[in-house]
Amino acid sequence: MTEVLLGKSLPELTDWVQQQGQPSYRGKQLYQWLYQKGARSLLDITVFPKQWREQNQEQEIGRSHIDYYNTAPDGTRKYLLKLKDGLIVETVGIPTAKRLTVCVSSQVGCAMACDFCATGKEGFTRNLKAHEIIDQILTVQEDFNQRVSNVVFMGMGEPLLNLPEVVKAIQSINQDVGIGARNLTVSTVGLPRKILDLAEHKLQITFAVSLHASNQKLRQSLIPSAVHYPLSQLLNDCKEYVNITGRRVTFEYVLLAGVNDLPEHAHELARQIRGFQTHVNLIPYNPISEADYQRPSPERIKQFTQILEQQKIAVSVRYSRGLEADAACGQLRSNKSRVNT
Repeated sequence: MTEVLLGKSLPELTDWVQQQGQPSYRGKQLYQWLYQKGARSLLDITVFPKQWREQNQEQEIGRSHIDYYNTAPDGTRKYLLKLKDGLIVETVGIPTAKRLTVCVSSQVGCAMACDFCATGKEGFTRNLKAHEIIDQILTVQEDFNQRVSNVVFMGMGEPLLNLPEVVKAIQSINQDVGIGARNLTVSTVGLPRKILDLAEHKLQITFAVSLHASNQKLRQSLIPSAVHYPLSQLLNDCKEYVNITGRRVTFEYVLLAGVNDLPEHAHELARQIRGFQTHVNLIPYNPISEADYQRPSPERIKQFTQILEQQKIAVSVRYSRGLEADAACGQLRSNKSRVNT
């Protein structure tokens, strides 16, 4: 298989151009055209000799193509990107007045099968390569004509099941694309040993764990894979993550009306996570056609928040953007019929 250029560092690209018979300074030119100018083919790189570009035009850069997209009234845009092998992956651009966030996918589909998530209903196809993750950011950046400031691994897939490629992508996003590590967030359902494997890389990223329940029985009913990872062990690993990295853990908690949003759940959650560096993001449920859950009332959301605050738990409520475009948290699916250009 031909090696892909996107995802390579400046020294690696310099080595590559020299192997192709080009002088070493061409490495920096290639680097700039890949990460700053968004070249999709060697033919695009006009500073290179025309004859050499034409001879090597089949060299794979590693870019996808926008298959479909849909824009919500709030400006959030969901993309279906067609990969080299024809598979489709989703990514979301979320603009605000001060920043542009990209929600990237790490897999095609997802094996976690969370009961309230559209991606989980779709099943798992394959892991993404690092360049396929980086490409999502460059695609959104080009389409919005605005530098991406933040990246969240909260799209399709479980990042810790694709840890080598995710870590490689994070390092390139930070060093090559130029986005600060603390503006990168990796979100996981939680897998045995994988949290500590991530911790050993000592990345200065934001780390989020999708908790969604205050006890093991309830969590297993919502997240089937939790049967292999008791809540007590998950929380112990999170504490160890904080010890190793010095970075706090964010707990994501999707509020489902009548399921996990009662006052007793809030009190139980506070007891479970008290005592180490954490923050709770409450996410009112975003509806999908494949599940019958409902979003809690504003009063119930406020009550749940207040109980956590009274228990000295740092908490915020995150209302997802892009709801009307099926681009909000838990809504991603590779379904063309739900996307309009």
